[in-house]
Amino acid sequence: MKLMVTGGAGFIGSNFIYYELKHHPEDTILCLDKLTYAGNLSTLEPAMKNSNFQFIRGDIADREFVNALFQKEKPDLVINFAAESHVDRSIEDPGIFLQTNILGTGVLMDACRTYGIKRYHQVSTDEVYGDLPLDRPDLFFTEETKLHTSSPYSASKASADLLVLAYYRTFHLPVSITRCSNNYGPYHFPEKLIPLMISRALADEPLPVYGKGENVRDWLYVEDHCAAIDLVIRKGREGEIYNIGGHNERTNLEVVKTILKELKKPESLITYVTDRPGHDMRYAIDPEKIHKELGWLPQTKFEDGIRLTIKWYLEHRQWWENILSGEYKNYFNTMYGKRLHQ
Repeated sequence: MKLMVTGGAGFIGSNFIYYELKHHPEDTILCLDKLTYAGNLSTLEPAMKNSNFQFIRGDIADREFVNALFQKEKPDLVINFAAESHVDRSIEDPGIFLQTNILGTGVLMDACRTYGIKRYHQVSTDEVYGDLPLDRPDLFFTEETKLHTSSPYSASKASADLLVLAYYRTFHLPVSITRCSNNYGPYHFPEKLIPLMISRALADEPLPVYGKGENVRDWLYVEDHCAAIDLVIRKGREGEIYNIGGHNERTNLEVVKTILKELKKPESLITYVTDRPGHDMRYAIDPEKIHKELGWLPQTKFEDGIRLTIKWYLEHRQWWENILSGEYKNYFNTMYGKRLHQ
């Protein structure tokens, strides 16, 4: 089969490409990526050596381009990772999130309808459910949880999910959706929490933690996520949503302290900064549905996954140092400089 992976030069998309090349060497992978700030072509250098892999630069919201590409390549499966995904950036500039995450999804599905596909898969997020209270650890997100978005980012992802389900009902487009908890692992863009803390700790720079660091996230090792998506696109039911969680809940402060301990750095590097607007308190997913239907469970405990992640960043310094030497430094100062407590 031929798989079109959009957003494949980003964090989860690139890991999914490597997972597919390893576990399904008989398939062909076509990566479509616009190469925005979070897309890094160097991430795909090892894949470029594989004859079953092809990279194409383009925008999923460019209808003429997408239609021409589908007509030429005729993919069997489309897995849409392409999305603006950083909450802070969505607060600063919501428009691009609406353009890529909603309109781009519509363009892709229209092309799928026109040229025919076996499955269109939308990679979504648990953030579409809003958040859970810290004092109710018994509560979890299920596929039946009402959508309750907190940021322009999560609103754009929820809108895309609704559009996907509408295309299934109205046009009978074969679709599926997965909503995952926070991913971590190799190739994670350095402005996200875990790689940000690793890079700054290694440089003995202040580690900015929002509020009191009490926000809880369910951490999912990226390879476990890729294995779940692979099961859904090949064996999951059409028109269904599958939640993918890691059963690894940690407060942000616990995550930061774990990283400092692994790197043998002092906790005095932690600097508390003013919280972001509308910051969700707790995410936690119940993955019972995908476990019962497809037999998936997360394989990586957080303690093991964070060690693997730190090891990867130590062994691939050039990858993330090249990113940090670019426009990211200006962005960091813009986003966090005004929040640092004096």
